[in-house]
Parts: sequence; structure tokens; C-alpha cells
Amino acid sequence: MGTLLIKIDDEPHEPNEMMDPSLYEFIKLDSVVPFKSCVRKRSAKELQTPAGNSLLHVAVSYGSDNITSYLAETFPSLITIQNSQKDTILHLAAREGKASHTIKSLAESNPSLMRKKNTKGNTPLHDAVIKGNKELAIFLVSKDPEVAYYNNKNGRSPLYLAVENGNKKEILDCLLKTEASFPKESEDGDALPKGKSPVHAAIEQRNRDILEKIEKAKPELLCLTDKELGNSLHYASSRGFLEGVQFLLQKFLNGAYKRNHEGNYPIHLACKNDSVDVVKEFLKITPFPKEFLNEKGQNILHVAAENGKGNVVRYILRQEKTLVEPLLNEMDEDGNTPLHLATSHGQSVAAFVLVRDKRVDSSIVNNENLTPYDIAEKQSKIAVEQYEKTDEMLAEDRKQFDSKNSTPADKTKDKKQDTKKASQKHYELVDYYGAMTTLSILYFHARPKKSLYERFTSTQGKPPRKQETKSRTENLLVVAVLVVGVTFAGAIQMPQLRDKNNSSEHLQEFNSTATASRNSTAFDSPTGSSLLDGYLCLDVWALNTSVVAAIILLWTNLNDVKFAPFALWFSSLMVGGSIYMMCLSFFFAVSIALGGSNYGVFAIIIIVVGIAFFVAQTLLYIQWILPPSVNQIIEGLISYYVYYISFFVLVYSWRWLTDKLPDLRRKKGNYPG
Repeated sequence: MGTLLIKIDDEPHEPNEMMDPSLYEFIKLDSVVPFKSCVRKRSAKELQTPAGNSLLHVAVSYGSDNITSYLAETFPSLITIQNSQKDTILHLAAREGKASHTIKSLAESNPSLMRKKNTKGNTPLHDAVIKGNKELAIFLVSKDPEVAYYNNKNGRSPLYLAVENGNKKEILDCLLKTEASFPKESEDGDALPKGKSPVHAAIEQRNRDILEKIEKAKPELLCLTDKELGNSLHYASSRGFLEGVQFLLQKFLNGAYKRNHEGNYPIHLACKNDSVDVVKEFLKITPFPKEFLNEKGQNILHVAAENGKGNVVRYILRQEKTLVEPLLNEMDEDGNTPLHLATSHGQSVAAFVLVRDKRVDSSIVNNENLTPYDIAEKQSKIAVEQYEKTDEMLAEDRKQFDSKNSTPADKTKDKKQDTKKASQKHYELVDYYGAMTTLSILYFHARPKKSLYERFTSTQGKPPRKQETKSRTENLLVVAVLVVGVTFAGAIQMPQLRDKNNSSEHLQEFNSTATASRNSTAFDSPTGSSLLDGYLCLDVWALNTSVVAAIILLWTNLNDVKFAPFALWFSSLMVGGSIYMMCLSFFFAVSIALGGSNYGVFAIIIIVVGIAFFVAQTLLYIQWILPPSVNQIIEGLISYYVYYISFFVLVYSWRWLTDKLPDLRRKKGNYPG
């Protein structure tokens, strides 16, 4: 069949009738004669499938070349019709793997088909690449090379898809051979320079081989910039792709000196990603990092500290003096040093590494006249306030804030954006553990020198709120009643055991000699009797103390609410005492049970463990006895040590695991299977 020169009718055609099922059989068999006789009975323009496919769509999808030629010559208006998904006949041919001479002739005669997009934004070349239809892909790109750069609705060009598919059937190699230059703008204004580059796809797959292919065939593709991802060096740095960064620094060094839409250089993104090896590569090529400042005036140490990348911070601090000193105490536009930023974002690991370096000045104040320790205290207070607030209160406050800061419809767009940013910043939740741990670190390494008296007097105990007092009262009442129930059961159980032991003297013939000896030692000896009396005394004492505490807690509901905090403290003191005595009475009970036992070692272990916990309970109860104001002062001083110790345990445990895991993997690899 020769090249068809057909006049195209672009007028839309609405379907009136559905296709006769017999036509499908003729199309499948590619029988032109019976197909013609059947089509003459109806107008082929009015026959469509439920999916909106014309007869020509169906013929192309079945690869029926004879019927395709007949329909194209007889009904040329069918050539450009798109179905309900806006697929042309070329889209169907690409997806079905068809690349016959007839299809190629129709494409040559109607070049507009090559640029038609369906509902997904795909051209026929997109679909050919996706389905691996190499023959048709080569044909289409040879006839219209620029289409290789057009983006679909996902921002992917045929070139990008070819890389994403792993160069399936070497389609990428064929597309790269095209001599087409970049289109400045496609028909719909969406050309590749405004979207994702195939280089970005190669970086995403961490495939250096494809990067080298692209550089050899189309080196200009390395320079393309995506609005969100930046240039190729930005993206490779953010992904921590070391081989890609090494290659791009050789072939596209200028990209290292470009900022992305956030105002960051590629080396800043490497610091954000905690990629020490990538940062090392940048420092080899660009040995003066103090020159790389982002839009906020932050150097690489600022960025690493703000994002809590302790490994990068540690690596930078180990570099030579001439490189490190210009970074350590430099201030950004807000006057913040790297230590300020690590502190304000609760990055405890980065703050710990910085504050322990003697070259870091922890007394520098920022534009708000705050030192890093001042910021740590401020952030910890915010974290505590947010923790104490309920979700409902946060939602109500947010609603009020938005209503106060809402702008009229006639205000400028910039003011609306500023209000939105302020609202988001105002309600950014602080990491409670990060803030408290960072405060603890700076408390030991960077706090202002104060006497013990000043520290005690500056810490003020905060009385609980009314709702909080009510909740505590209800919870404490439940605990008191539970203690009463447990101690009551214990008080009535031991006399029954004593009576049972006394009655067993008349039934010794049914018991073994060893059992009788143990019972006699446990209950009849002076020591066993004293232990039992001590148990009952403590148990009864705990019961009555809990009952009195429960009565006081019920009594608070009938009195002035101002009296409730004191009553709550006094009741908690009594309930705590009852729990303390209950634990002590349990120790007596265990001693009674082991009094006649032959398992000496086991008895000693239980007694030693019991004494250890008894000492711990005593120390904890001492704090419980103190008034709430004094208790909060002590808690505030001790909390620094608690968070500091927990930080060391977590950090060094994690460091130990990261050091050991590679060794374990290597050992595992030595074994078969």
C-alpha cells in the first residue's frame, strides 16, 4: 500500500448506533469483501463501541491491515477521531504492539496524530515506550523527534519513561540518537525543560551507566532543571547517590554553584541527607565551603545542625582548622549559629557534638538576644505547654488565631501567604523528648553559672488546674479502693491458713514428714509467729490508711475547691504509704512461706531482691512525702539527669548497633544459604 494522502475531517462525530457483532468477526479475519457489504448497510461514521472506538480503532487494534486501508480511504474522517479516553489509532497501535506499513503510512499522512494526547497526557510515543513497542517508537521519533521531550500529566516524557523502564529493548538508545533540539514550548505549553529530566530518572534508579549514556548522546540533558527537584546535582545530592555525584561533578561542575527553589546549593542537600561521603566529594572539588551560603545566609554546618545530621556535623568538625573555623560560630540572617539552630529544632545529637567542641562559643546571642541555652529553655516550655494542652484546646486556639489573622478578599496574595505561614509556624508542634533532651545537654555544658540557692529559688512549683485536680482525685480514689480490696483479702486469708495448720496436727498420718516439718517451722516457731503477726499488722494498717484516704477524697467534693489540692496531696501521701506497707507485708508473707524451706539459695535470692526493691521504694516514697512545690523543684533538677542518661543510652546503643550490623552481615554472607 502506498502513502495515503487524505484530507482530514476534524469535525466531531457523535455515535448513533452501536456496532454489529458480526463486524468484529470480519475484522478479526481481515475479510474485506463481507466487511464492505455489511458496512454499506449503515454509515461507518455512526458505528462505535461502548468505549467510543470507531471501526478504524477496532481494525487497528486487531492488526487488520486490509480493513484499515479500506476504512482510511473510504472514511478519512475516522483517522483523527479519538475515543472516550481520547486515544487515536496511533495510541492503540502503540499499546497493541502494532507497527505495520499501513499504520506508518497513516502516521506519515497525518503528522498531527503523533502529537495528540489522551486523557493521561500520553502521546503515541509515550505508549510505545511504556509497552516496549520498539519498532513503532523508532518510527515515531524519527518522524517527529521533538515529541520525545513532551511531558504527560505526570511530568514524564518518553525519554524519562525509557530510563524509568530500565532501557527495556534498548529503546532509550534509539531515542537518544535523535538529532532534535529542545522544544522551547510544546503545543500545550508543557515541554521538557519545565519538567523532569531523564537524568532525574537515572538518578532515582541510581544507575550511573544510563547517566554515562545520556552524557555521551545528549550532554545538554544534564543541565535541565526541575522546579521542585532542582538540577541533576541537586537531586543526586538529596538522594545520597555517591556515584552519580562523582560523575556529575566531572561532567556538570557548574551545577554545584546553582541554587534550587529553596535557595540551597547541592552541598547543602547532601548535608540534609546525612550523606558524609557525598559531602566529602564536594569538599574535594570545592574546598571553601564558607562561600556556599543559602538564601538564609546559612553555611553547611548550619544546615547539618538544623536537620540533626550528627554524622555530617562530626565529619565537618574533624576537618582542618582553616576549613572549620569560618563555619563554627558564624551567624545566619537571624543571628543564629549552628548551635542555635540545633537547639531550636531539638536536634540533641547535633547539639551534643557541637557543644562539646571547645571551639564553639555557646554564649553568642542571636538577633532576639538569646543564647543557645535560652532557646533550649524556651523550647522546653513550649513543649510542656503543648503536651499539657488537649487536642480540643489546640483546635480552639487555632480557630481563634485564624479568625483574628484572616485577611479580606480584596487583600493582596502576598498578605494571605504571610498569614498562612504565620499560622503554620505558630502551631508547629515541638518534639517534646528532643526539646527536653537538648535542654539537658546544654544544662551540663552551656548553662549560665548559678549557685545552688539560685537554682532552687528560681524554680517555682505550679499548682494544678481545677480540671487536672478533679482527674487526679478520681484516679487516686480508684487506687485507694483497689488497695483496700487487696489488703482486706490478705487480712482474712492468713488466719484461715493458721487454723488449717493447727488442724493438720490431728491428720499427720495423711501428710509426709517433710511437709509437717515445714508447716511446724513456719507457723509454730516463735520466729514464724512473729512474722505472721507483723504481716497482719502491716496489712491492717495499709487497709485502714487507704480507707481514710478514700474518705478524704470523697470529702473534697463537698468543700471549697481551693482546699482540694492540699487534700489531694495528703491523700496521695496516705495511699502511697498504704502501697508501701502492702509491699512490706508481702515481704513478710514470702519470709513465712520460705521459713521452713530446704531451698536455702532460692530463699536468699528472694530476700536479697526484696531488700533491693524495698530500698528503692523507700527512696521513691521520700519524694512522695514532700509537698508538691518542693517535689516539683526536685523533679526539675533531677529531670536533667534523667534525660541526659537516657540520651547516652540511646545514642551509644544505636552507634554500637550501626557498627556491629555490617559485621553481622559479612559473617552471614560467609555461610551458605
